[in-house]
Amino acid sequence: MSDLKSKTYNLKPNLGFTLVETLVAISILSISIAATFTAVQNGIQNSTIAKDQTTAFYLAQEAMEFIKNKRDENALHSIYEQPTPTTKWLTGLSDLATDPCYFGKTCRIDSPAQTIVYCGVAFNTCPRLKQDPNTGLFGYTSGWTDTIFRRGIQFTEVVANREVRVTIEMNWTSRWGEKSFQVTETLFNRQ
Repeated sequence: MSDLKSKTYNLKPNLGFTLVETLVAISILSISIAATFTAVQNGIQNSTIAKDQTTAFYLAQEAMEFIKNKRDENALHSIYEQPTPTTKWLTGLSDLATDPCYFGKTCRIDSPAQTIVYCGVAFNTCPRLKQDPNTGLFGYTSGWTDTIFRRGIQFTEVVANREVRVTIEMNWTSRWGEKSFQVTETLFNRQ
């Protein structure tokens, strides 16, 4: 019996990982990697949405500038037609019922071609804009690449022969859904 009491046992501490500790470490690492990938994916999605919005804002601005330019061009023509001017401030836009943007109609503007064309009654009746792959210009020229953007323009008479409200609606569909906005500006007769 005394021999049993005199024996000492040296137990070495466990220096390795247990299976549970390994699984916990792998789980924490997996969550960290998944969170990083999610953050990167959200960043890419947000930058694509911002790029599309910026393009749409510029396309709306382009249309408004085209309309203002046409109004100012009409004012200059009327000066040269003195003493009896025949060009009115909305000639070619919304002066006559046969004009493409006459009140209640929706039209589209092709800046590179310098044309204004009737689309229909609603904003979404206008076709998608196309883009020239070489110059990056947007328009409706056949052979150019289709884009995701639609642009419709409507005129509303505020004060007869004095003031109109121009509304431009941009809408587009991407893999993150449909987006749209409207820009409205009031134009005055400068003649």
